[in-house]
Amino acid sequence: MTLLWIVPAAVWGVLAGWWTPRGPLTITQALVSVAVSAALGWAAGRTGRSRWVWLIVPVFELALELVRAGVAGPSTGPPHASPFGVAALVAGRGVQAVLTLLPLFLGLALGRGVKRRVLFAIPAAGLLLATAAVAVPARTASIPGGVAELTHVGGLGVMIRGERRDAPVLLFVPGVPGGSERGNVRAHLAAVEKRFVMATLDRRGGGSSYPALDPAARVTVDQAVADILEVTDYLRERFHQDRIFLYGHSGGSLLSVLAVQRHPEKFRGYIGSGQAVNLPASDRIFYDDILAWARSEGRDDVVRQLTDQGPPPYPGFWGYEPIMTYEGEAYGQRPPDFGLGVREFTLLQKVHVLNAILDTWDVLYPRMQGIDLRRDAPRLEVPVWFVLGGDEMRGLRVLFDEWYAELRAPGKELVVVPGAGHAVQFEQPDRFVEVLDAMLSA
Repeated sequence: MTLLWIVPAAVWGVLAGWWTPRGPLTITQALVSVAVSAALGWAAGRTGRSRWVWLIVPVFELALELVRAGVAGPSTGPPHASPFGVAALVAGRGVQAVLTLLPLFLGLALGRGVKRRVLFAIPAAGLLLATAAVAVPARTASIPGGVAELTHVGGLGVMIRGERRDAPVLLFVPGVPGGSERGNVRAHLAAVEKRFVMATLDRRGGGSSYPALDPAARVTVDQAVADILEVTDYLRERFHQDRIFLYGHSGGSLLSVLAVQRHPEKFRGYIGSGQAVNLPASDRIFYDDILAWARSEGRDDVVRQLTDQGPPPYPGFWGYEPIMTYEGEAYGQRPPDFGLGVREFTLLQKVHVLNAILDTWDVLYPRMQGIDLRRDAPRLEVPVWFVLGGDEMRGLRVLFDEWYAELRAPGKELVVVPGAGHAVQFEQPDRFVEVLDAMLSA
């Protein structure tokens, strides 16, 4: 009877590896994982007559690892010896261990009869607290007479907020692959809600859209642009507006420009900040600048790391890790702020914030290498506005200046904000809102 539980343990491992290869990402996945693991462990412990029943724990884990071995991304791959690698391991396999392996182990212990209740009570209490914490849903503060909600469109998370339902609609497409800007929008851009119905998209793979990363084969440039257009159509229909404004930042600005170019009839205008133009050319400048900075600062470890791996492009995230790690220091940029101290994120979304970036970057970034707006978007059929920080990184600014000089549009305007860096909209939100006001009055 004892060995018969090996089969259900293996089946549960296969199902968990297929359903939650990156660990439980949603409240439903977390609660089901805890419940199934605990029930399986308890049943095996009650009926198993020998110590061999404990084999269901490694059997479950082995089955899970075998199934997710083919899933793309650092969170599912082998451990990586770096700070980001440690974070990926803890937030990925670590969280999954708490929500699947721990309840399986505790269920077994309870089913076999606990001899040392104190030793059982401490991890059991921790599991109950963790389960209760991850079960708290995300929510956003209401706006009397307006709209304030967290919703999903085509499987993608969207935060929609505005004081007037009949105000112009602005769709914000955030930058880094796998990133979410809900927290920063809530913290810095409340004034935008007075002027627009602002919809903040979690791109496929980021924030509340992290579960939509899989299957990774569909996460392409065309799909990313189609996602923007699908959310655009939803907003146009819901708020009864033929055209809306589109705002893209950094990497999201590349995709946003392509969306405007493909369907200009859906947009009143486009605004870009931290505007990207061509990723390989920008990354080569980043590489050269960081290498020069490291040599001037005597950072021999950074010099060695960069020279050993050579210049970009790279096939996956780990090659870009040094650039992401040191570009802030090299360019004097503010440290990244994920804006996690808001209720618009669940606890699991906060825990997975870095893994969402690592995994989505690993899948999508290599597929974006072929975009070059100098070639692909020499003309846009809608008015365009650009807001750049005066301290924007050279790797972006050089290529933007080339594209902007040749770009043809019904109207175009560039505003440079002194003292601001890459995240100009959050660093100097008042100046950013002034540009939005000018856009509305144009």
